[in-house]
Amino acid sequence: MSGIINIVEPTLTNQAGHCYSFIASFCRASCGFPLCLWTNRNADVTLPENNVQIRHHFSSKIRRLQSYFLYGKLLGEPGRIFLSTATFADLVMMQWATSGEVGQGKVYFYFHWINATARKRTFLEKLARKQPNFMILGPTPAVIEVFHEAGFKNAHIVPYPISGLVQNARAGHDQFSGLLYAGAARQDKGISQVVDIVEHMSGLKLQIPVKLQNSPDHRGKYDDVTKADIERLEKINYPALQLFSATLNAEEYANQFAGAICIQLYSAKSFADRISGVTLDALSAGSPIVTTAGTWIARMVERFEAGVVVNNTEPEKILSAVQQIIADYPRYNGNAYRAGLALQQENSADILFKTVAGQK
Repeated sequence: MSGIINIVEPTLTNQAGHCYSFIASFCRASCGFPLCLWTNRNADVTLPENNVQIRHHFSSKIRRLQSYFLYGKLLGEPGRIFLSTATFADLVMMQWATSGEVGQGKVYFYFHWINATARKRTFLEKLARKQPNFMILGPTPAVIEVFHEAGFKNAHIVPYPISGLVQNARAGHDQFSGLLYAGAARQDKGISQVVDIVEHMSGLKLQIPVKLQNSPDHRGKYDDVTKADIERLEKINYPALQLFSATLNAEEYANQFAGAICIQLYSAKSFADRISGVTLDALSAGSPIVTTAGTWIARMVERFEAGVVVNNTEPEKILSAVQQIIADYPRYNGNAYRAGLALQQENSADILFKTVAGQK
């Protein structure tokens, strides 16, 4: 399969979050191979690579319909199609857009995770028979097992690419600087629990610095509970709190990890087998992590002794974990740094690019 790789990422709107870091790492690994990136029509993104065309295409309200027509167009043209944040709906739309069996190496779906209900599993079994050449990629065995069980022969584990936005930089960063909540404010990422911690520390008259990114999700919205949390946070009189409501640029994003303890109280239900780009970035910067038991993040923390895993998210429990790391910060920082070095190799974007490009 020659030509171009069409990367389809309708939710990419700016340089914040996992969408951009995922795409940026893939593009950096492309080594001049021609790429076309299909984004939200209002996307404000830049990529240094001169081999990437950016097409501002998708409207949030009708992106499913637009994806159907775009898939039909791209299926009839040379080159490959890469859905970098694939969803179940993308499989449906791609099947509707086909006029027959898709050829080998034409379409690649990267599933970060999948909620495999009984209805979806039935559909996947039928789709596996109709489209045996759909290439299914995912970062963990649990994701790929869903597709193997449905009958997909071309379903493979491919590591989630580390962003490269945060380079391994331990020197001068082995002194504790504060707590950090990085990324969009979301319930499944523990924003409520982080607000509880700030409120708790305020009540104790503590002065542990906290940096918190309280920007909305990629749609520019908060759900009602998160909106209430943000309003509660803004009313807390905690002088050591620094809020970042605007999207950080790449340099600002990377710098915030220096000397930090990264608080990732992610939902065990939602993130049991989902990989976090923030985790990879934090460890690359030598930033220890406090996280929730039962998550992929917890497994990485325990594997490298790069932080503390908590069984509950009561403020007292989280504060105790934070104080444990502060008391021995250089050791935790060193472990996190070594974890970052190892994961840089294990999660190299080169592996994903070569898979999609059909290179060995």
